Amino acid sequence: MASMYHSTRSTVKECSAKRAVLDGLASDGGLYVTDALGKARIDPDDVIDRTYCENAALILGTLLDDYAPEEIEACVKAAYGDTFASDAVAPVVSVGDDHILELFHGPTSAFKDVALQMLPQLMSRAAAATDERIMILAATSGDTGKAALAGFADTPGLGISVFYPHGGTSEIQRLQMVTQKGDNVAVGAVRGNFDDTQSAVKHIFSDEALRARLQERGVVLSSANSINIGRLAPQVVYYFDAYAQLVRQGSISRGDKIDFCVPTGNFGDVLAGYFALRMGLPVRKLIVASNANNVLTDFLTTGVYDRNRAFYKTISPSMDILISSNLERLLYYMSDGDTALVARLMDDLARTGRYTVPAELLERIRAIFACGFADDDESRAAMRECFDSHGYVLDPHTAVAWHVSRSVPKEDAAARVVLSTASPYKFCRDVCAALGIEANGSDFDCMRALEAASGTAAPAALAQLESADVRFDDVMDANDMANYVERKCGELL
Repeated sequence: MASMYHSTRSTVKECSAKRAVLDGLASDGGLYVTDALGKARIDPDDVIDRTYCENAALILGTLLDDYAPEEIEACVKAAYGDTFASDAVAPVVSVGDDHILELFHGPTSAFKDVALQMLPQLMSRAAAATDERIMILAATSGDTGKAALAGFADTPGLGISVFYPHGGTSEIQRLQMVTQKGDNVAVGAVRGNFDDTQSAVKHIFSDEALRARLQERGVVLSSANSINIGRLAPQVVYYFDAYAQLVRQGSISRGDKIDFCVPTGNFGDVLAGYFALRMGLPVRKLIVASNANNVLTDFLTTGVYDRNRAFYKTISPSMDILISSNLERLLYYMSDGDTALVARLMDDLARTGRYTVPAELLERIRAIFACGFADDDESRAAMRECFDSHGYVLDPHTAVAWHVSRSVPKEDAAARVVLSTASPYKFCRDVCAALGIEANGSDFDCMRALEAASGTAAPAALAQLESADVRFDDVMDANDMANYVERKCGELL
């Protein structure tokens, strides 16, 4: 029998994995979860000799088990067959005594590609059994937007509207979005920060009057953010595959426990590691690395989640987040499925901007999760140290994790893997400044200077942005986003 999904805040309404992928967010505002997580476990020995695509088919078939095996195989082939610059999709490289999982070899040079090349495949097959047309909504702090646009562009029956904080991304990230080609895409800048943008998207999903008007036209809304289980599930694969690569490289032995240090703001990337642990991967610690917006560090230290604090614009903008949506899923699983507790905590967050978890719950979380943070100066120092010592160029987000990784003892971990979430060329101005590389002029001048100094090459898709035509220049307030979405549904679908 296929696994059923329900909200983190209630078990009253259940649905299939396909329906959860199509809906994105549960009707009560909660996130979709399944109580079958971890019941079907994967033997780590079974992933060692498989390719990335083979591991993806195995793991996605386990998590989304109402998709037929041939559907999953077709999704995997379309998502990863020839879209990544590395045959390994996400190669593990040794840097000093540690290892870096490079997640930036996809078409938009960010880790989001791993999930967002897959999500349109999953969604298209789920929608095939319906007569619905779907508008995808995505709030982005930088990387999700372009990866989602690239994944969904010109997909039949689907439109996509992406919103990003005005002035809150790197120039390269902005250009990636506003030059996107496709007849079914829309991009808008929102005055405010990412949390304002993400909250407005959530409010759109809960706007029953809007949903009813769209439904009359045969249009439904869905999400490309990591609140969508179809976005989260593909990220579980690279944790298993990283373990397999380490065994094949001889860096660890079969069954050895390893650490993963993950730069994160919305908690989705590190939550995928927790899913992998529940499914059988030998993980010792998941280390949550935050930038100066260290709401997660404080939560994992004190048990108090408090977004009522200063918001910092940093050189790692994809982590400039104060509301970590996917933490809600962790609270559900760590509380043994206490939907009443999760609903109360989320209500507290909505009303007061803060909540406190019971001491016992915090203790359970801290048994698995460690944490730390790095401000911009520490991130710059990490970039310099890594380049000077090893000749390896980190982007600012990975530099946060590199710094934090050195502050958490390894103890009995056989290896530690730092997740590298973006190409340094997406943030070349800040990288050049950190490395002391003289680079005047545009971001593309910085790109060329970094190439010359590091002996590496910028991804072609980024270099080509210099001559790309800007298609989207809309700027709006958060309270205008719903009208924008409704208008785009009429224009694009």
